[in-house]
Amino acid sequence: MDDHVTDPATGAFVTHRNLLFTVAYEMLGSAADAEDVLQETWMRWVKVDLGQVRDQRAYLVRITTRQSLNRLRTMTRRREAYVGPWLPEPLLTAPDVADDIELAESVSMALMFVLDTLSPTERAVFVLRDVFDVGYDEIAAAVGKSPVAVRQIAHRARRHVSARRPREAVPPDTIKAALESFQRAVETGDLQGLLDVLAPEAVLVADGGGVKQAAPNPVIGADKVGRMIVGGLGRYDGTITTALTVVNGNPALVLRLDGELDGVLAISVEDDARISGLYYVRNPEKLTRVESEIPLTRR
Repeated sequence: MDDHVTDPATGAFVTHRNLLFTVAYEMLGSAADAEDVLQETWMRWVKVDLGQVRDQRAYLVRITTRQSLNRLRTMTRRREAYVGPWLPEPLLTAPDVADDIELAESVSMALMFVLDTLSPTERAVFVLRDVFDVGYDEIAAAVGKSPVAVRQIAHRARRHVSARRPREAVPPDTIKAALESFQRAVETGDLQGLLDVLAPEAVLVADGGGVKQAAPNPVIGADKVGRMIVGGLGRYDGTITTALTVVNGNPALVLRLDGELDGVLAISVEDDARISGLYYVRNPEKLTRVESEIPLTRR
């Protein structure tokens, strides 16, 4: 007997695991919760009669969506007690994620932050339809709504997201160039250099989770953002180092204090190459997935 033969249920789950993780992560913004959802999906999947399943990929996505929705409703209550702004958990991603422009945009910190303003059902419908191109009938089965209702929810969610996301997708090279200018200004404490790369109405959102110090509310305006960054770093008398990386499919900056990881900064950039949004994650519990690459996929 060949010990390496994989049973059909396990084979199907392994084949689609990265897709299922991506679906769960986009719905939840948390890798740890996405992993838990995959465990719950597996437990239900192994009880399914595969002979009755016409499309295994669609069936697995449906289970994952339902489990994600259940968890998202619980997380919504949990976040009400969260200290300060809540940002998604940043993930170190492989080059192929950045190469898929639609995937990179959908998992960007900027868009994930916007998705968090949707209701659980709106978020599920938007993610399944606009990111993974799942049909309305299949989405309806996953979220427990009629196809007509799903179309209405998708329209409402799309309008909500469009009003809050950048007007145009900015090429990765433009984002990287803006981030490099920001990096040089931070390393030299150059306030004017920061102001030059920040859009006038730039917004800084910092997530310390009550564990690390962070602004309790978003900081709005280039001058306020620039002075907060320069002033905050200027008060630190140790060694500050920064390094470019790729987080959630987009260029990002890792900041270390005396060699210890302090946080990850992601940005959104306007079409004039200036930074309009800064998303700085300091909560240590959210910084465990930036050392090794996490595979994400839409397929």
